Amino acid sequence: MKKLGLILCLFCLLSGLNAQVFEIQGKELHRAIPDATVDSVWSGIGLPWGMTGKDIIIGFTDWGFDYTHPVFYDTSMTRYRVLRAWDQFKKEGPTPAGFDYGREYVGEAQLLAAQCDTFNVYQYAYHGTHVASIAAGAGAGTIYRGVAYEADLLFATFLVDEQAVVDAFQWMYNVAQQEGKRLVINMSWGLYYIDNYTGTGKIGQKMEELSQLGVVFVTSAGNNGDVNFHIDQDFDSDNGIDTLRTIVHFAGGSSYQYGQSITMTNSPNTTFSFALQLLTNTYQPLIMTPFYNTADSSGYFESYMVYETDTIHYTVEIDQEDLNNHRPEVRVRVKKPQSIYRIGLHVTAPSGYFHAWNVIELTNDVGNWGGSFVGPSSLPGWKSGNPHFGLGAPANVECAIAVAAHKSKVVTPNYIIGGEIASFSSYGPTIDYQTKPEISAPGNNIVAALSSYTNTYTGSYVRKIEFQGREYQFVSLSGTSMASPLAAGVVALMLEANRWLTPEQVKEVLTETARNDEFTAESGVERFGYGKVDAYHAVLAAVDLVGVQENEIQQFSSYLFPNPSDGTLFVGIESEESGALMEVFSLEGKRVFVQSLVSGLQQLNLTELPAGCYLIKLTAQNRHEIHKWIKF
Repeated sequence: MKKLGLILCLFCLLSGLNAQVFEIQGKELHRAIPDATVDSVWSGIGLPWGMTGKDIIIGFTDWGFDYTHPVFYDTSMTRYRVLRAWDQFKKEGPTPAGFDYGREYVGEAQLLAAQCDTFNVYQYAYHGTHVASIAAGAGAGTIYRGVAYEADLLFATFLVDEQAVVDAFQWMYNVAQQEGKRLVINMSWGLYYIDNYTGTGKIGQKMEELSQLGVVFVTSAGNNGDVNFHIDQDFDSDNGIDTLRTIVHFAGGSSYQYGQSITMTNSPNTTFSFALQLLTNTYQPLIMTPFYNTADSSGYFESYMVYETDTIHYTVEIDQEDLNNHRPEVRVRVKKPQSIYRIGLHVTAPSGYFHAWNVIELTNDVGNWGGSFVGPSSLPGWKSGNPHFGLGAPANVECAIAVAAHKSKVVTPNYIIGGEIASFSSYGPTIDYQTKPEISAPGNNIVAALSSYTNTYTGSYVRKIEFQGREYQFVSLSGTSMASPLAAGVVALMLEANRWLTPEQVKEVLTETARNDEFTAESGVERFGYGKVDAYHAVLAAVDLVGVQENEIQQFSSYLFPNPSDGTLFVGIESEESGALMEVFSLEGKRVFVQSLVSGLQQLNLTELPAGCYLIKLTAQNRHEIHKWIKF
């Protein structure tokens, strides 16, 4: 079972509570909601109603959930919106149906009694609370209201291995089926040594399977856009290009650092060899490991290099050929030297397009921020890395919507700032040249809820509130971990507008309605994808589409006349079913009339409605049609 390290990008949000609120810091906050045009969707401008994510479920695979946080109630603080949580680290059940580990909490009473998820690889973390409040927090009386603030929520605190991720996805799907609601799953994490390098392994297969059943997956694109943690080489021995040499830089920055994790692959059905070398701080060669060849064997090896008083441990994991993409896969973990020695990487191959990534390795088996590959000027022919091909799993899975991060644009009478890509946002494409990330969302200095149970957050806070005798805080953070839930919230708005959209249609609408400007033109598709998320135009397009389920074969069409009229209206339903549900909405989004209709033509009396323009929604057979109607 492959170990899972994490992106734990950074995070944040927007929101609204009836609690005592204290302003702590006079800090200018982000403008993510208007940047993504979410406020226009809430207002329902030109829409059947104002969308808020109602009756849609958003699931979060993460760590650090505070089940008691008031942002997880509705805006009136009366309805608790977390349906269930599965803490896979718990040793005592009850477990979810069909699974034999962890603990499932069902309903408000159990969740509030549990308070938060358990101590895990990130101790008592806070990332999950922050991410969930971006997508769907109701604000708890503050301005930090999430995108889909009436959506229902599922939390999965998952173990760090592939099967646990797959199980979490399946559990969320099972719950959504029981609830009879559409499901969006957010993944603000990722790794370069989980699944495989083309997103077609165990996790990718489960995501594709559930996508075919209607689940929409949204994920962070990664936070290594500002580091040269990737290196590649197009080997061609016939032309003398058969060797790659580089220095592995140790990222540092954590007291929990073990060393570095180097993952490598080559073209399908193409082998390569590699070795590590110990050098002095001035790059003088000392000793070298044997060369390991991917053609020789698969397996796991532990060894070390010894020089004078320093011992450098390393492990090698080789898969001769991944069964799903036919590429060799290698992971080398190198312990950080106690001295100032350097570690060199040597790779040889007769052919193939080789890729490697260098990320930190923590003592808890996780970690995902990059360390550079360096080609020192004193070593001719040694190569430096680059930030390209920067997406790992699950962002590299085809059905996933991978989200980059940009700075919210702020427009005032005196200045215009923001709009550019966040420097940390990872570069695409994938190594099989999928266009990823697909979309960009605000991800810089975003304010969202903090878990009140965390023992790891040491920064400052933007705001605090008191609720039921407990203090809760909001903090400002940055990362594609924030951009992903903002986009996931937009997907929930789209599904509220049209519950029959397929995941393929959701992605198509998001990319085709994406906003482009001078910043997307400058940084290009490898940073922004198809552009910046535009919630309003995405929801408008979603309203106009009709999603068709695979098992749907009946026909449904409707018509109404006269239009305009004085309130006497004839509505015709052509359907093989018994009829349809008719809803009439004002342009402000208020539902002003509802009635069940039978098939055929019938007359309705709407003369009591005020004069104006209305939207009439007719729903039948898992499809709907919307008509504009004017009453004079």
